[in-house]
Amino acid sequence: MHERYKDRVRFQTVYIREAHPLDEWQMESNEKEDVCYRQPHSLGDRMLIANDFVKRFRYSIPLAVDTMDDHAEKLYAGWPERLYVIDTRGVIVYKGEPGPFGYHPEEVESFFSSRLAALSSQGARPGTQNAR
Repeated sequence: MHERYKDRVRFQTVYIREAHPLDEWQMESNEKEDVCYRQPHSLGDRMLIANDFVKRFRYSIPLAVDTMDDHAEKLYAGWPERLYVIDTRGVIVYKGEPGPFGYHPEEVESFFSSRLAALSSQGARPGTQNAR
């Protein structure tokens, strides 16, 4: 999705607290995918995990790191994972359900497809006019 829309949509991932850390609630799927980290106890630890993830998985979407008081997670109820679309005015225009069961990137892709098509038919260029 990022590759398909990156010239028209600004993507941002926010790394929040670990959903399944080694020292709390480790999942077998994390072990299979070799994504096994302890719950970070400092911003430095969080940064190390985020950087490791970006390098190991060649993650190309910009990645921000939440503060240790979990400000972004609390503001967006992002744990364990969640998708949002925020328009150029800062208004939430799509709010996915919490993951893993409510995590549906295909809904976001459908949203982009229909919204960008509507903007094109109106003669607007994405990023210069707000989606409605």
